[in-house]
Amino acid sequence: MKELTQLRRDASVVGTESAPESARPVSFCSHCGKRPQHDADSRVCESCNLGLIIQADAQNAPSEGDPFLLIDDSLSVCGVSSSAEHLLATTEKDAGNRHITEVLVPADVELLGPANLAVAVTWAARGSDVARRVYVRPANTFGLRMTARIASCGPPKAALLVFE
Repeated sequence: MKELTQLRRDASVVGTESAPESARPVSFCSHCGKRPQHDADSRVCESCNLGLIIQADAQNAPSEGDPFLLIDDSLSVCGVSSSAEHLLATTEKDAGNRHITEVLVPADVELLGPANLAVAVTWAARGSDVARRVYVRPANTFGLRMTARIASCGPPKAALLVFE
């Protein structure tokens, strides 16, 4: 971590190094996950007309069709992709504005603990550069375990939870 901080300082001082491809932000729709075809100033997806255009680092952004959730720093679900609606057997209308633990819970409570899921989401929603992986399951389902990657996205700042 210390080395990474020093590298960032060096890059900002020199100003000539470009960010690695994986660190560059990419845009995607908060509903369908598609990447915009044009660099227009529109904030609404041109493909589905239902989602907002969000940005995340290329390595953390979902691929088209990946299920994902957007969660704010109060741990409320603020977006559910259409793929996540199918995976979690819910709708964005039903999951929206609900606490994350009403939708997902840790799958390995004895190893992870419910507080660690909340901490990972909170740090990502506040703009942390560190992506984390957790095991989760839908709150109303047992016997199912999914890996999720939690990273920062925005604007506005939020946590992006992508199911792998």
